[in-house]
Amino acid sequence: MNLQPTINGERIRIAPSSEEDREALFAVASDRLIWEQHPAHGRWQRPVFDALFDAGMASGGALTIRDASTDEVIGSSRYYAWTPTQRHISIGCTYLARRCWGGTYNHELKRLMLQHAFGFVDRVWFHIEVKNQRSRRAITTVGGKLSHEVQSDPSFSGWATAYYYIDRSSWLRG
Repeated sequence: MNLQPTINGERIRIAPSSEEDREALFAVASDRLIWEQHPAHGRWQRPVFDALFDAGMASGGALTIRDASTDEVIGSSRYYAWTPTQRHISIGCTYLARRCWGGTYNHELKRLMLQHAFGFVDRVWFHIEVKNQRSRRAITTVGGKLSHEVQSDPSFSGWATAYYYIDRSSWLRG
């Protein structure tokens, strides 16, 4: 599976992240309100953001999101935890500029990333901090189903994590 595809949509363009994207992504991420409901709410600060960016680059699945009409960097997401034998992958670490909140940009982003992923996998997972109601509502609007919650999840720095999934079969029917 190509973890860093280039995908063009109506409103957004998704492309592999590169070091050249660091400053533009930090400009987006430096908005404190983006991280308000995230357990790592300090990601607006330079050292915390740099650790997030570096981890994304090291993952091999980091993606930069641009506005298709202006080419402005508006956010980031990534594919991670690909398990070819189980045909699962996760999508996460997503953030968008506040001007892009409200459904259309995030919905298109998830739709494009899911379409790409379902060419290779049968299930896509989303891991969301339990108190992040904004992200939890957003994932359900694209068909995410709650599987379970883990309090003090060791896989996610001890955060309380809600596990959502979308299966290829339900995606194709929907």
